[in-house]
Amino acid sequence: NHHHLENDAFSDKSERDNVEESENETHENSRKTNESESDQSEIHGEVSLGRKGTTYIEQIYEEFGETGESSQTETVSEENKSLMWILLKQLRPGMDLSRVVLPTFILEPRSFLNKLSDYYYHADLLSQAVLEDDPYSRMKQVLRWYLSGFYKKPKGIKKPYNPILGETFRCCWFHPQTNSHTFYIAEQVSHHPPVSAFHVSNRKDGFCITGSILARSKFYGNSLSALLDGKAKLMFLNRGEDYIITMPYAHCKGLLYGTMTMELGGKVTIDCEKTNHRAELEFKLKPFFGGSASINQISGKIKSGEEVLASLSGHWDGEVHINELKNGNTEMFWNPTSEVRRQRLKRHIVLFEEQMDFESERLWQHVTSAINKGDQHKATQEKFVLEEEQRNAARERRENGTEWKPLLFQHDATTNEWRYKYEDLRPWDPLTDIAQFEKNGILQTMERHLSTRMSNHKTTCINNQMTRHKRSAKECRRRKTSDQPSNHSQNTESSCSTPESVQELSDDDGKYLDIIGLCAQCGKEMNHLKEIHSAVLSLQRAQQDIHRNLSALNKKSFHRKVSSESFLLDSRCWFLLCIFLTCQLFINYVFK
Repeated sequence: NHHHLENDAFSDKSERDNVEESENETHENSRKTNESESDQSEIHGEVSLGRKGTTYIEQIYEEFGETGESSQTETVSEENKSLMWILLKQLRPGMDLSRVVLPTFILEPRSFLNKLSDYYYHADLLSQAVLEDDPYSRMKQVLRWYLSGFYKKPKGIKKPYNPILGETFRCCWFHPQTNSHTFYIAEQVSHHPPVSAFHVSNRKDGFCITGSILARSKFYGNSLSALLDGKAKLMFLNRGEDYIITMPYAHCKGLLYGTMTMELGGKVTIDCEKTNHRAELEFKLKPFFGGSASINQISGKIKSGEEVLASLSGHWDGEVHINELKNGNTEMFWNPTSEVRRQRLKRHIVLFEEQMDFESERLWQHVTSAINKGDQHKATQEKFVLEEEQRNAARERRENGTEWKPLLFQHDATTNEWRYKYEDLRPWDPLTDIAQFEKNGILQTMERHLSTRMSNHKTTCINNQMTRHKRSAKECRRRKTSDQPSNHSQNTESSCSTPESVQELSDDDGKYLDIIGLCAQCGKEMNHLKEIHSAVLSLQRAQQDIHRNLSALNKKSFHRKVSSESFLLDSRCWFLLCIFLTCQLFINYVFK
């Protein structure tokens, strides 16, 4: 009845057709407007990550220790000295401290999983390194990023919490230059021995980092060392390059006598097998008779194969200079000035209400609150509660014969490495990839499905074509059933209408032919897009090959030039030596 009433509301058939057409066009325009607005929001990075992923909020407060040696020394109070003596009586030189319960006054109020994220406040340096065409320039930029993770220090000598088994930590950094995010996912995958696994991803900017750290502590009497065994693998997705990175150890001395001092020591490497470039750094401990300028010193070099390209020297929390051996120039390589600190990327942490039960901030909230209030007794009690719950859970698993399995990481027995379960190492495709987001520790990519868009395009084209076909057919029928046609009108009718059988054929088969033509056209467009994409990838590979060949030719030409110059120099010396000997013989003959 509603359908009939709707038809009866129009007194003229053509008026009804015009209104139907206008409604279709209005609906089509509104759909296109919504699609274009959605596309623009995707292009400008306005895709709401909170709509599908975890809600992140900017971390407002960030604690920095003072620059120089002052933030690495601490005078222990008499009350805490007695606690230290009680602890040290239980230890013997060479003992591993991983099973020793440490007093809360030496704890930094955050988890070790959180502390490992300090290396990514300057992750934009990695975004720039991906764009460098020269492998030597990429290695320098990677080394610059590596040094940027050390200058942030706590106030005094502090040790972060030992993570609970199954504890996780998530955060991310926004890159305003590239409108992208760097996501950090970490989990404590083992308690004895304590192993922390982490995964860092920014597919849009073309890099991922994965690795695991085994934290061990050694006691040596008046000092102890916190060793970080393990490696991190930095991957440039578009280039297929892997950079294997190691870590220095932390050394604390003055436990029994003297002032407690913390330093970094050891030799570290950044090695890229594909480009045959390698960076070596040595973190030097302060000598016994050294002054304040000899603390936090580093030295190193960058090599290509066995050839040393540059040497570095300076302080890991201050200025670092590089000496290019080819031209002898010395320049500033890294310096964490106040301007550099202001350019640090803003870290965003998970909204507290959305954190899981074993999230670091939620798990240690009562211990952190007590430490910040200076209530060491309360902090010790809360810490004991967490440790006791962990022991009870381990005892229950042993009794039930169940094995604990990590939530986000899995162990690769062939390589003896921990890998992120949801690792995505595909290069970023701007045609299909829109944005990267994270939900419950799982990194995902919001994608634009070209097949769906093409099918929508087909449907839209078919509907428009059929609407125009119906309209033209109705107009021709209306003209045919109008007044008596004259010769002129008969000619017009013959040009716009056909006999009834032919007209039915145009109504049915014509639609079918139009649909086939449109489908073929859309298929051609799809194939054309695929051909363009493959051509772009081949051009990128060819460009990389050209750059590698040019760099190799430059090296060869340089060596040939040096060898020819040395040959000319040797012949010139021989010629002058012969002249000198001839003159000497002539003088001896004259004055004989």
